[in-house]
Amino acid sequence: MNRTPHPTFSGLEAVVFDLDGTLIDSLPDVLVAINRLLSSDGGRAPLTLPKLRTMVGHGAAPMIEMAYRATGSPLPDDATLQAAVTRYLEFYKSDPASHTIVYPGVPETLTALKSEGILLGICTNKPFLMTNLVLEALNLAHHFCGLTGGDNVPNPKPDADHINRTMTLMNCVSRCAVMVGDSGVDCAAGRNAGLPVVGVTYGYHLEKSPAALDADRIIDHFSQLPDALSALVRESTWKERT
Repeated sequence: MNRTPHPTFSGLEAVVFDLDGTLIDSLPDVLVAINRLLSSDGGRAPLTLPKLRTMVGHGAAPMIEMAYRATGSPLPDDATLQAAVTRYLEFYKSDPASHTIVYPGVPETLTALKSEGILLGICTNKPFLMTNLVLEALNLAHHFCGLTGGDNVPNPKPDADHINRTMTLMNCVSRCAVMVGDSGVDCAAGRNAGLPVVGVTYGYHLEKSPAALDADRIIDHFSQLPDALSALVRESTWKERT
């Protein structure tokens, strides 16, 4: 693959992406799996999609802990929580992407960026195994040269270590990279790692306003990402933070 970027992106080596709410909308499949879990545990009431939307972003265990608190008595200890996570993942693995959609413009934009020699990676708090299964099911896995989930790193987002480990897997040696995500967690992770951040407005976690994301650039559609990256290249934003 050509590793010399187009002059528009000259100096930019890599882009690190959040997954859920940034590249894909997987909430409907997550909802099915978590409601199967709740139903199997004494017939707890199902969550609604809007309610689930408030619980995602920090990984499976915090999401499940919040789901139990919202539907009855909380889980009593960490061992019980981990057992619930295991059961949830079994439900999710059985049907990982039937209702998941890829956001408009994502495949074409990823292909265009990769053709310019830019390394692409995934840094998500979604469990690593599920991330791989979903990407394969959606025919997106081939775009990425490095991938980390929330359960295969010691310190997940917003810790900078999560992004740093992702860039190591990507063989990103210059640290001239950009983080792209839909949440305050993603933006904080990018800031903590010393990277500029592009925030998207169509995902799960748009705070009270686009400005609340504390991103260097805000986009409303994924196809606007190349222009946002070009602007960051012109500003050499990441060089000021390395």
